[in-house]
Amino acid sequence: MAKTAIAEPKNFEAAIAELDLLVEKMENGELALEESLSAYQRGTVLLKYCEHVLADAQQRIQVLEGDALKDLKL
Repeated sequence: MAKTAIAEPKNFEAAIAELDLLVEKMENGELALEESLSAYQRGTVLLKYCEHVLADAQQRIQVLEGDALKDLKL
């Protein structure tokens, strides 16, 4: 079985939406075993992508805040 390239999501919001859809289908039992395995694999790719985007955002915030995150006071 040949490996196919896994497409990177367009952006963070698209990744979250796709991940939500995959989880919903898996929880509802809508997928056959092979489809579930593929969905799980895709989900791990999406999760890693989201974690990376969030880590980058946190680094950017740290730079903007002078490397010291501050609590938001509303």
